[in-house]
Amino acid sequence: MDKNFTNFYNNLIHLTRNKNIYKDFLNKDSFSDRLIIFLFHFAFFLNIFKSNSSKNDLQDIFDHIFKQLEISIREIGYGDASINKKMKDYVNIFYLILSKIELWDKFDFTKKKDVFSDYLNLNKETSYIVEYFENYRIYLKKNTFNSLIKSVNKYNF
Repeated sequence: MDKNFTNFYNNLIHLTRNKNIYKDFLNKDSFSDRLIIFLFHFAFFLNIFKSNSSKNDLQDIFDHIFKQLEISIREIGYGDASINKKMKDYVNIFYLILSKIELWDKFDFTKKKDVFSDYLNLNKETSYIVEYFENYRIYLKKNTFNSLIKSVNKYNF
């Protein structure tokens, strides 16, 4: 099943590389920005599938994703002490994002924009990122957990 998780991880990476997401950033996007976008994708996924997937499957996916993130951070060249600190920071950010995603349906459009602005340096007038993630959520709801985990997907949203 680990291969399936690798496919899923690669799907999230593919989504994160969408250049349109970064068009309204005030500064040039960085590894940290891309990682935050990656975490948003993952948080929306977990939020959508938490009620109809086993906790063990979701925990296994979580563990695999964060192991892969750690490997990516190592490949950038951070030392062991730095990696532990960075991973702790990113896990904490992920949990903060996840807590906001839990309330997503209750937020109006402005509050949704604010959620992204809390973590990313965005143009205040932007609406693209909110629209993108709304479409991503719809896409997730239209697909099954297994189809998203077990294959390389072509995204149309």
